[in-house]
Amino acid sequence: MGKKDLLAQVLHYSGVRSVLHATGTWRGLIVLNYHRVGDPAGSRLDHGVWSASVAAFDDQLSRLARSCDVIGLKDLDRALLDRRGRYALITFDDGYRDNYEIAFPILRRHRLPAVFCLTTGFLDDRRVAWWDEIAWMIRSSRAPGLPENPWTGSPLEFDEPHRQTAVATLLTLFKRLPWEETEPLLDFLAEATGSGRCPIDVEGPTWMTWEMVREMRQAGMDVAGHTVTHPILARLSPEEQAFEVAQCKARMESELGEPIEAFSYPVGAPDCFDAVTQHCLERAGYRWAFSFSGGYAAAGQVEPFNLPRVAVSPALSAARLDALLTLPQLFARR
Repeated sequence: MGKKDLLAQVLHYSGVRSVLHATGTWRGLIVLNYHRVGDPAGSRLDHGVWSASVAAFDDQLSRLARSCDVIGLKDLDRALLDRRGRYALITFDDGYRDNYEIAFPILRRHRLPAVFCLTTGFLDDRRVAWWDEIAWMIRSSRAPGLPENPWTGSPLEFDEPHRQTAVATLLTLFKRLPWEETEPLLDFLAEATGSGRCPIDVEGPTWMTWEMVREMRQAGMDVAGHTVTHPILARLSPEEQAFEVAQCKARMESELGEPIEAFSYPVGAPDCFDAVTQHCLERAGYRWAFSFSGGYAAAGQVEPFNLPRVAVSPALSAARLDALLTLPQLFARR
């Protein structure tokens, strides 16, 4: 158990957390980020994008509602300027179908809003996301690993129990490549693993439909952009970045008939977007953009195109979430 987890346990069981919460140790906005809700057992797709089980998500919403004012995008301007409130925003990235089938009903039961950041090309073309395809190729392969090759250099073992480590290694490699080299990497892996390229909807429908998105919007959920094809934007030319952010916005507005003002950066680490990206967002008419490097937005200290988010993962215990909502200055850091 790490030091922060130990401190979280102490806060959780000692009663100190209740005192700190009552006295108000922070003011501002915490943004939580999810990808998928459910159980990845048996799936050959990337297990790393499942953020919480059904039970954990349900419990997390209860804790959020008790600790903060959970808001939607319409309240964001007010929340970012309010030096007295404690606010939380719930976001989902990519557009997975379980967001609609599982997360949406739980959110409605708790009467809480959330922001769903959509990769429009996934909804339109139904293609498998690159991280899921890499995981599928490795998990489907009968080979014991990759031999020495130009991509990984040294051999990469992925026979059991090494498959998850191999998936993580290849995802890290993918994220570091210039974007024009990523498709050749996928083609190499398809041949080297013997798995081929991943079929569309290999485990059933993966993405929401636009009809589902409209239903969620009508029920009070918010939507935001997340590019067309989910590239790492800083790896693209200025023209390619402009296309990804502007076309995503235009596509969503054509389906929903209303302005789209928020955006989340794919992957979202500090090196995954740059000043060019932010200029493209501003020109396209976005007002806010969410990064993904931990932290929280202190009241009055806000960069509208770099609103920090905290990643939710199955490792987020109830004690750790309570600690995060009590001392984000410490527990929201990555």
